[in-house]
Parts: sequence; C-alpha cells; structure tokens
Amino acid sequence: MSRTEETADGGGDLAAEIADWKPPWQRGQRSDTPPDEPVEPGTPPTVNASPRPVETPPKSPPSRQVEPLPFADDLAGTIEAILLVCEEPVGEDVLAQTLGRPETEVLDTLRRLAAEYTGDGRGFDLRRQAGGWRFYTRESFAPYVERFVLEGQQVRLTKAALETLAVVAYRQPVTRGRISAVRGVNCDGVIRTLTTRGLIEECGSEPDSGAHLYRTTSMFLEKLGLNSVAELPPLAPFLPDDITEIGESSET
Repeated sequence: MSRTEETADGGGDLAAEIADWKPPWQRGQRSDTPPDEPVEPGTPPTVNASPRPVETPPKSPPSRQVEPLPFADDLAGTIEAILLVCEEPVGEDVLAQTLGRPETEVLDTLRRLAAEYTGDGRGFDLRRQAGGWRFYTRESFAPYVERFVLEGQQVRLTKAALETLAVVAYRQPVTRGRISAVRGVNCDGVIRTLTTRGLIEECGSEPDSGAHLYRTTSMFLEKLGLNSVAELPPLAPFLPDDITEIGESSET
C-alpha cells in the first residue's frame, strides 16, 4: 500500500474518532441526570445552606397550685376570726376572694354582724373605715380603755431591777461585771429585763476588756422627770469606797 493510501485511511479513522469524541464531564453521564443550566457570567455560585434549627422558647416553670380550702359553713365565724388578726382594715373584696364566696354575700354578713354587735351593746363594734372593715372599741367605753392603756399595764419593777437600774444610773457607762460586783449576784437576767423595758441600753464596749457598756435611756429620764442624769440625787455615801477595785477584780 502506498503512503498516500495509508494517509487517506488514517485521515478517515481520525475523522471518525473526532466525531465520536465527548468531553470528560459527559462520559458515563446518567440518562436521568438533567442537563446543566446555563450560567450567566458574573453570577455567584449558589450554595445550598442547611436550614437553621427552629429555636424552641424556654418552658415556663409550672405555676404553684394552691390547694383550695374546704367550704366554710360558718361564714360569720370565719370572718370574725380573720378580722381579729388584722392590723389594718380589710375590704369585702379581699374577704370574698379568700373565702371563695360572692362579694355581696360577704358584705351582707359584715353588715349583719355590725348590727348584732350594736344591738347587743358589745364593748366593740365592726365599722367600715379607710376602705375596709375592722373591729374598734366602742366610743362609750373609751375612758376605761384609756386608763387601762396608760396605767393598767404598768408593772412595778422588782427590787433586783431597781438596784441594778440605780447602779447603771450612777456608774454609767458600766459593764455587767461591775454591776454584778456591786450587787453581789449575777445580773444578766435583770439587765435583759431593763433593756427590754427601754430603761437602759448598750453604748459601746470597754477598750481594755471589750465588755459591753450600759447606760440609761431618755425614757428613764422621762419616767423620773429629769433633764439629765446630773440631776440625780447624790448617792456616794451609800456606795462602798472600793467599788472600782471590786469591779475590776470580778472582771479578771
């Protein structure tokens, strides 16, 4: 075969191969794969972002369930018991909500109780003042109540309390140790009583020992009708001469 025939045969095979040639991305392509869509130049590639999870709002804590009280058969008695412990007037709406009764029923019961107290001549009455209901002493008994409040509750001090109070008044500021040394007995209980009654009070501590110091109060002066402790009558002749040494030795 001449070179010319070989060239002609080779050219035909090359042309057939070129006609059957396919780009790599189309080789072995599945028939069910859709063809690529044309993309315009300058268009950014599309990124399939995963969907963001939906945030669930926090659950609120369960509300505290209040157990209902049993139905009060004696409505009048229940209202009386509540009013006895109230320091301020209570409205009928609050009572109705507490007792689980209609407000009109509670109001009628309050009015009926007030009428009964007045009709029986009780020493107290039930009145609606300052937007609520409350027990009050009856006006006709006011002088006796006033006398009781001002005088009837005044309890006399014991001899031990008077002695302790005198030591504090004349030696203030003074420690418990010195008070006990003068009286010869332990005075802790008496000092607590005088402090509760408002006649003496703490006023710091002693620098050396750190013991609490006590002094009389303004109520003490008011009870005795004095302006200051300087107006107290002299008591030096009735005290031992070595009171300071006794107090210091008892504390050590």
